[in-house]
Amino acid sequence: MDKSSTLEYINQMFPTEASLSGVEPLMQKIHSEIRRIDAEILGAVRQQSNSGTKAKEDLAAATHAVEELTYKIREIKTKAEQSETMVQEICRDIKKLDFAKKHITTTITALHRLTMLVSAIEQLQIMASKRQYKEAAAQLEAVNQLCSHFEAYRDIPKITELREKFKNIKQILKSHVFSDFSSLGTGKESEETNLLQHLSDACLVVDALEPSVREELVNTFCSRELTSYEQIFEGAELAKLDKTERRYAWIKRRMRTNEEIWKIFPPSWHVPYRLCILFCKKTRKQLEEILINMKEKPDVGTLLLALQRTLEFEDELAEKFGGGFRSKEIISEDDIDKDENNSQIVSDIRKKYERKLAAHQGTEDEEKDGNKDTSVPGAGFNFRGIISSCFEPHLTVYIELEEKTLMESLEKLVQEETWDIEEGSQNNVLTSSMQLFLIIKRSLKRCSALTKNQTLFNLFKVFQRVLKAYATKLFAKLPKGGMGLVAAATGIDGQIKTSDRDERVICYIVNSAEYCHKTAGELAESVSKIIDSQYADGVDMSEVQDEFSAVITKALVTLVHGLETKFDIEMATMTRIPWNTLESVGDQSGYVNNINLMLNNSIPVLGSLLSPIYFQFFLDKLASSLGPRFYVNIFKCKQISETGAQQMLLDTQAIKTILLDIPSLGRQTTTAASYSKFVSREMSKAEALLKVILSPVDSVADTYRALLPEGTTMEFQRVLELKGLKKADQQTILDDFNKLGPGITQPPVAPPVVPAVPLPIIAPAMSNIAPVGLIASGEDVLTRAAALGRGAASTGFKRFLALTEAAKDRKDGPFRKLFNA
Repeated sequence: MDKSSTLEYINQMFPTEASLSGVEPLMQKIHSEIRRIDAEILGAVRQQSNSGTKAKEDLAAATHAVEELTYKIREIKTKAEQSETMVQEICRDIKKLDFAKKHITTTITALHRLTMLVSAIEQLQIMASKRQYKEAAAQLEAVNQLCSHFEAYRDIPKITELREKFKNIKQILKSHVFSDFSSLGTGKESEETNLLQHLSDACLVVDALEPSVREELVNTFCSRELTSYEQIFEGAELAKLDKTERRYAWIKRRMRTNEEIWKIFPPSWHVPYRLCILFCKKTRKQLEEILINMKEKPDVGTLLLALQRTLEFEDELAEKFGGGFRSKEIISEDDIDKDENNSQIVSDIRKKYERKLAAHQGTEDEEKDGNKDTSVPGAGFNFRGIISSCFEPHLTVYIELEEKTLMESLEKLVQEETWDIEEGSQNNVLTSSMQLFLIIKRSLKRCSALTKNQTLFNLFKVFQRVLKAYATKLFAKLPKGGMGLVAAATGIDGQIKTSDRDERVICYIVNSAEYCHKTAGELAESVSKIIDSQYADGVDMSEVQDEFSAVITKALVTLVHGLETKFDIEMATMTRIPWNTLESVGDQSGYVNNINLMLNNSIPVLGSLLSPIYFQFFLDKLASSLGPRFYVNIFKCKQISETGAQQMLLDTQAIKTILLDIPSLGRQTTTAASYSKFVSREMSKAEALLKVILSPVDSVADTYRALLPEGTTMEFQRVLELKGLKKADQQTILDDFNKLGPGITQPPVAPPVVPAVPLPIIAPAMSNIAPVGLIASGEDVLTRAAALGRGAASTGFKRFLALTEAAKDRKDGPFRKLFNA
């Protein structure tokens, strides 16, 4: 503790004078503690001194023990070396004797085996000469085992002589066996009762010989069995396509007849299996020659029937020898009326085999099979396609017939189409569309059961042509007409008159084309999955889908044209109204009511039948047509008075409201925002035009520039004509208008200032029309025109009339000149 700490401690212990009496006891306590600590230190020093001495003694003892252990180890090693030397001296003579015994034993064994080999070869020679196959087979096994022991002595002359003799005996056995098997199938087996047993024993000999001998014997036997088949079916009478089934009947009958006889062959040889493979290859070769050498195109019914029988036969072989089989329906020859034409025959086959066969391998199967093990059933050889693939290049006639049948079915479906949908139908698609794809899918199923290669790809091309033809049929069903406004812009016929039923049919055509567009894509996906991979990239329905997309577009535009035609009738009625002689503003005009009635009759039906995306497309086309038509139609009217313009403005507001209600009429309001915006913009042009007509003569040019900045001089001249101005007055205004141009580019010169006079409140709407003074700028014109529109739209023409009458009653003020007739 530092000094300050010590002082603090003392002051803490003795804070007062009275506490100093405890100094003596505290000093005694401290001295006692010092003595105790000194004693502990002394004891620790003594203990450490004793520990160092003991550690030295322990280290010396350990060092001595290690020295003693090292000495004992050296002593043991020395004794071990001495013992090993003694054992080697004892066993030296015994080892020599052991080697001598081993050599003598080997020599005796070799001589004994040599004696056995010589004896066995002599016995085998006698058995071979007497054709004792059963005994010879066992003897062959023994000789083979004995010969294996003398592989190391091949250079010894005696061994070489014995091996050569054994080789000759095997050759003699082989020739005897082949000679005896040549009598199999000649009828001798029925005369000689023991011939089959004799040949069965010969098979044992063949198994004992090299595997190549067995392969040669089986191939020779199969070739000899099929010699008669080649002779029979190469003749002019049976070398025909319609006799194909008799080929398969022949081999089945042959196998059934000789089943017992062929049991002489061991099951491991798989003779029937090998025979069927060779039969299939020979049959394929003969059928290819028949198809190539035909002078005319093969009969479709005969070709398909031959192919069908071939597929059935391949399935039977696959089922018999492993590898699974297709589900099938058997059709007898009696089921087909041979006197019927080709179409009827094919129709019968189709009906029987709609669910028949999955696809088989292509034309490359035979080459692939050459690398597979054909000796063991199920070892990779595939019977499917081994014969039937030769039909592939000759199925063009089948595709032609399929195309003819599909086109005829298409014509029949279109002729029988009612162009109406049954009540309760959910997809609103024409029956002919669904039936057409059902027929196409059946055709695909039939063809895929026969092939998945070029023929299936050709059939897919047929599907494309059939669907394009159907798209053309739908296109032709749409109503036709003259030329209209949208038609002039798009190049498509317009002025189409459509009835309510026509509109429903058009919607059905749109839905059917959409269904065909979607299903065509799904059809292409299905074909690409099952067709051979080399053709999959060419499977594409995009062109067909483009055709149906064009039908949809044409149908929707036709729908718009139909409504345009109805709208134009009412627009013609509008132009015949004497707008210059109207005495007062009343309710909306009759043509507006007719437009409302027309849309109320058509739009709900269209909204219920069309999908949202196509209804939105229809709305966009309709909005781009009706608004501009109404605007242009105003110019077609004769002179329009102020009252007529007010009435027309009221009609414009009503038509605008009707057009904006179209999405809700169609019960499809999710995409109506853009439509409403477009309609409001187009109808606002008509409102602006009418407001220009309502404006005073001396400010009509400024109002025209402000409300219709994109207007042309010709349109402005027509506005003056609608106002009823004389030619001289029109020319003066036009000259002033042309000086400044059609648009407002700079504020006009301000007129003289009129003393400010408090503007009385004429009507509540007047609070929205603020500036005091004469029209001084384009902004003033816009403000006043907007006020006119707000007054007419918000409170109707009663308030608008009150506004105008009050303005006219004033002899001064900013609105006096605006409404001065």
